[in-house]
Amino acid sequence: MNTSYKILKAFKTYSICGVVFMLFFTKLNAQDTLLNKFGLWVINDTATYQSTLISNSGKKMMDIKKCIPSIKLQLMYAGTKNFMHTKLYPAIKTSYLRKDAIIALQKVQAELKKKNLSLKIWDAYRPYSVTEKMWEQVKDSRYAADPAFGSGHNRGIAVDLTLIDLHSGKELNMGTGFDNFTDTAHADFKELPAKILANRILLKATMEQFGFKVLETEWWHFYLPDTKKYELLNLDFETLQKLN
Repeated sequence: MNTSYKILKAFKTYSICGVVFMLFFTKLNAQDTLLNKFGLWVINDTATYQSTLISNSGKKMMDIKKCIPSIKLQLMYAGTKNFMHTKLYPAIKTSYLRKDAIIALQKVQAELKKKNLSLKIWDAYRPYSVTEKMWEQVKDSRYAADPAFGSGHNRGIAVDLTLIDLHSGKELNMGTGFDNFTDTAHADFKELPAKILANRILLKATMEQFGFKVLETEWWHFYLPDTKKYELLNLDFETLQKLN
């Protein structure tokens, strides 16, 4: 068998494999290729979501409590003590983030433990449909994600959190609570006591050390950059629980 024939045979084999892969990928995406009214691709089904993991395992949605057992969660939208005054999530005890964000948070948590501190999460993954409901209430892109663009929460790479003391379990004073729609909640707001500013600086510096960025209008909101490489999701929590 001469060299030319071997090359031709190999080329045909790779071509067939490529066609088979493309057909498989197309089939997975056939259910969910339509853009929504804003021209966005929002993933609504498991098969399409799983197809996006083939080329990047860092996109996998993972259970926060399973991956970081020491982290504290108080999921505000699973109750009524939030700015919407209603339950937006079912009665969940954990939430989810992309693997890339989980790995970064693991490093943050380990660093904070050295200072006898821990993260406390108020919100992480948020289905796209919930973002639509929030926008109807607020309609101010400084404080709620515009569904015309989607949110880092919908992409599984944004998290709302604060710091707590490991000994007392109490939150460190950050000057405002969660979902405060005033200038005082802005990350660069300076008219606060020195201790509060120090708490904010510590949180921001530690999160940024491991790759997160802070949202200018919310000191508690951090996200991974390169947001567009993570698809918008509208998978419910029950579906994600089954996948974990």
